[in-house]
Amino acid sequence: MYRILLFPFLLFFFHYSANAQSDWTLKRAKDGISVYTKTVSTSGLKGIKVKCSLPVKLSQMVALIMDVDAGEDWVYGTKSSTLLKKVSPSELYYYSEVDIPWPLSNRDFIAHLIVSQDPRTKVVTINGPTEANYLPVKKNIVRVNHSNGKWILTPTKNNSIQIEYTLEVDPGGTIPVWLVNLFATSGPTETFKKMKVQIQKPQYVNANLGFIDND
Repeated sequence: MYRILLFPFLLFFFHYSANAQSDWTLKRAKDGISVYTKTVSTSGLKGIKVKCSLPVKLSQMVALIMDVDAGEDWVYGTKSSTLLKKVSPSELYYYSEVDIPWPLSNRDFIAHLIVSQDPRTKVVTINGPTEANYLPVKKNIVRVNHSNGKWILTPTKNNSIQIEYTLEVDPGGTIPVWLVNLFATSGPTETFKKMKVQIQKPQYVNANLGFIDND
């Protein structure tokens, strides 16, 4: 049952106060995946940041993230993930439902992914704010109204990239704060471990994205 607290794009940040600040603290470093936390609200909810390095191309990682229909294969706790609208190769909207066992209600969200790349540094940023009103609310599912995720992909030497992921989100409804915080490091680790396997599939390894410069 505890896995419910670490579902996709509710994995890493439970944010209630934009003004709350504290330093990041390393909580887990295993299998090349580092998970950091900080207090982001007066209620004691923890924010999470995940970092790792992978020997992959920028286009490979971007192709994986933008292949939202495959989210069930690697993003922890995903019940469904469906492309809604492809605005351009670098911008899309998608819907996802998060599996939360009884007696709590499933969550869902609509995210708007936008990819940009700094032409000088080649650093890729993928922003993913939610668009809560893009679709009508479904019965017996709690809509995530406030969320903003961000991927920062930094090219390094030897054809590798440094990956940093953070997310600010209010999951809505009632989820015990202590339980969220207790298991906040497990979900990100499981997602990134699966990501390392998923990204080696041919459709990502051979991805050629015109809007991403790998050099």
